[in-house]
Amino acid sequence: MSTLAPSLSSAPYSTSTAPQADLAVLAELLDAGEEEDEIFGRFQIVEKLGEGTYGKVYKAVSKETGYPFALKKIRIRYEEEGVPGTAIREVSLLKECNHPNVIRLHEVFSNPSALYLVFEFLDMDLRVYIKRFGAYTDSLLLKNAACQCFRGVEYCHSHRVLHRDLKPQNVLVDVDKHTLKLADFGLARAFSVPLRAYTHEVVTLWYRAPEILLGQSKYANPIDIWSLGCIMAEMATSQALFPGDSEIDTIFKMFRILGTPTEEVWPGVSQLRDFKQEFPKWPDTHFSDLRTKGPGLGDSGMDVVQLCLRFNPVERPSARRLLQHPFFDMVDGLDQQASRGPWRQP
Repeated sequence: MSTLAPSLSSAPYSTSTAPQADLAVLAELLDAGEEEDEIFGRFQIVEKLGEGTYGKVYKAVSKETGYPFALKKIRIRYEEEGVPGTAIREVSLLKECNHPNVIRLHEVFSNPSALYLVFEFLDMDLRVYIKRFGAYTDSLLLKNAACQCFRGVEYCHSHRVLHRDLKPQNVLVDVDKHTLKLADFGLARAFSVPLRAYTHEVVTLWYRAPEILLGQSKYANPIDIWSLGCIMAEMATSQALFPGDSEIDTIFKMFRILGTPTEEVWPGVSQLRDFKQEFPKWPDTHFSDLRTKGPGLGDSGMDVVQLCLRFNPVERPSARRLLQHPFFDMVDGLDQQASRGPWRQP
């Protein structure tokens, strides 16, 4: 679930023009007669933006400044597990994050029945943006948007954080400023070396790396790089690249485009738990369809996507390396630090 969220530099609501709180939303927040004095003393609840397994997200306006925020309420159920692990991870990781392309967690409130996370507020998520405005057909706009996603991931990985749930719904967009931010870190984990075995069920199916789909339990940064490649292709075409309706359907959609992997292409693939020698043998299309449908990519952008979507996780470059790719050379605001050396093919 996206934590829809706001920028403090957004035009503020004035106290006289702030939207009136929806009574049904207030009743929902106050269910069971709980007193939320601190929250309601500081914020006016405007509307519910969405909900997921562990929480609901509301748009709220600060009574002091008039600025909008996203308020994520996570119910604490002591008869079950107490505070959900997803919430603990999200808070602990985001409190340490300070980057223009990562959603900002401003404050955390708690009471015996719920945890409240106060996020900055952005206009919409990337999925809604693409549906509303269409694909990024302008090459420079595509480069700028994709670069921001890669920079957010590079920041996370440099701080030893795997996002693990990258998808357009978890990338938030400030439309006026053309700013993108990674959000919803509920599945994120801090990673260590040597790699530990993590849960298999992460990342929405369409953006899930093939090693996870085929049963590999130890994984690291390359799973986020795969997701970035899927997102970048979708930004260029407005269509998901591997829209499977099941794990096997998603795998086969990958194989139909990239070719069925062999030991030569991906050493060790035949030993993965869910890989079957009986899988159909499709040839590599070299993304011929994507080249046609995503003109904003050009040859350089296609190269970035292909690097991200290599079957062998070891061969996927890091986000830092990919930011050195010539595709991003013309992006305004891209840091020109000494660490951003010349691109070399991995």
